[in-house]
Amino acid sequence: MSAPAALRWVKGHGTENDFLLLTDLTRPAPPPGVVRALCDRHAGIGADGILRVVAAADDPDGAPMADRAAWFMDYRNADGSYAEMCGNGARVFARYLVDAGLATPGELPLATRGGVKTVWLEATGDVTVDMGAPAPVPVRPVVGDRAATAVSMGNPHVVVPLPAGDRGLADLAGLDLRHPPVVAPGMPGGQNVEFVVRRGPRSIALRVHERGVGETRSCGTGVCAAVVATILAGGDDGRDEPWTVDVPGGRLSVTWTTAGPVLLTGPAVLVATGEADPAWLATIAG
Repeated sequence: MSAPAALRWVKGHGTENDFLLLTDLTRPAPPPGVVRALCDRHAGIGADGILRVVAAADDPDGAPMADRAAWFMDYRNADGSYAEMCGNGARVFARYLVDAGLATPGELPLATRGGVKTVWLEATGDVTVDMGAPAPVPVRPVVGDRAATAVSMGNPHVVVPLPAGDRGLADLAGLDLRHPPVVAPGMPGGQNVEFVVRRGPRSIALRVHERGVGETRSCGTGVCAAVVATILAGGDDGRDEPWTVDVPGGRLSVTWTTAGPVLLTGPAVLVATGEADPAWLATIAG
């Protein structure tokens, strides 16, 4: 059996939530074992997830949206599992499409497993994503001894408020997120868990444990869920105004509009290109 062809990739990140974009438009989706190997930070290239660039019409999951979006963001977590949506990933994906000449600056619809998302970007600078409207989740989870709020941003989140100010920031810094937090009751498919500290008017800080990945430096859907939960806890005050969200990887801006959608704005950086060696790929079990 001949060795597989070299696999081309582009490395990018949004507030240090990093991804490998697989850019060969004719290559099929990689099996979970290949995703895990590529994302391994010691034995592979290293990333929080994979973004496969594919025409929506050429992918079974993207084809139903091909009349509304030319490109499908095929996103996989670092453990090889599917994810419905990724806000940081969508910004990086859109930045790649524009830089590669596959799309033009301006308004860009993207097909995702969470539906069609609209992205706005220019040739340089920050990128804004319409993340859609949050959906209520009819559970009242507890994480440890803390009551939490469940929010869906197309994928499931559990938002845990910590005390405001310096005390909360100390608690946040002391969290051990090497393992998934215990959530009761948990979501059927698992959940991302955000620990949030209110820092001031329309300002929060957070850390997140992502299902299928572990702790990440940032999570786009997670910061949106955190702002939604914080606004709801404050009696709906803070809609239509930008919130500043500080994560370990940087700063994002989130606006929950009274029309429904949540807008996420932040950087999208492409940092390197390369190829995975065909001989190494041949050693990886699917």
